[in-house]
This record gives sequence, structure tokens and C-alpha cells, in this order.
Amino acid sequence: MASKTITARGQMGSGMNIEVECGNHRLVMDQPKHAAGRDLGPTPLDVILSAIAGCFGTIGRIIAHQQKIDLRGMRFELEADYDPDGLLGRNRDVRPGFEEIRVRVDIDAELSASEKLELLREIERRCPVADNLAHGTRLVSELA
Repeated sequence: MASKTITARGQMGSGMNIEVECGNHRLVMDQPKHAAGRDLGPTPLDVILSAIAGCFGTIGRIIAHQQKIDLRGMRFELEADYDPDGLLGRNRDVRPGFEEIRVRVDIDAELSASEKLELLREIERRCPVADNLAHGTRLVSELA
């Protein structure tokens, strides 16, 4: 199958918010009020965790359909650690990104614990969001 390209367009809104158009949708990201934002939407880091949950759920449904698994539902709990000194420029020796992302998944299906774990590993393997995070996809930035 040939490669596909997806696009998004974004711009700064008022204050700290960023408005992004992706497909037929509009996403507003902002910072909490205590960080000079107006809390109009999730932070970009929150969006990353949300994207993982969305991708795991979507890929879980695809795999369940392909393998004829009666997947009644999935629940996700995600957490990640980062040091704000990196993104605030206080310490150049500190990464601005997450140190670790932890995902806890509860799978509601008639599967044994080992089958659920096998399904989870296949979801993680096929999730493009997880793949981008785990394998350091090249980022190319340029001036317009």
C-alpha cells in the first residue's frame, strides 16, 4: 500500500492557546491558568497522552475485528513524568520531554490474562502514536 500524508495547520490564539485544524476538526490547546493560560483546552503534553489512549482504543477495535474477538470495551489510565526545567529553559541538561509514559489498560473481553497481554502487546506494536514515540521519528522544522 502506498504511503499516506496527513496534515494539520495551527496558529497562536490569544494568550497561551494554540488553535489547530486537523482534518474536519479544530483542536484548542492551552495552558492552565496558573501557567498564564486560560485553560481553554488540554496542554500539548495532555494531547500526547490522549492520543496514545485514542490510538490504543482504535487499534484494539481493529485487531478485535480482525481476530473476531468480542471486545466489549477498554479503559485506559496514562501518566507520564517530565521535568519542567527542560521546557522552561532553566536547565539545558534536562530533557523537555517525558522521561517515561505509563499506560494501564483494562480489557473487557472473554480472554485469559495471557491472551489479554498478547492483545495489548499487539496493540502497542501496531499503534502509530506509540511507534512515533518509541522510535524517534525524524522531525524536520523549517521557516515558512
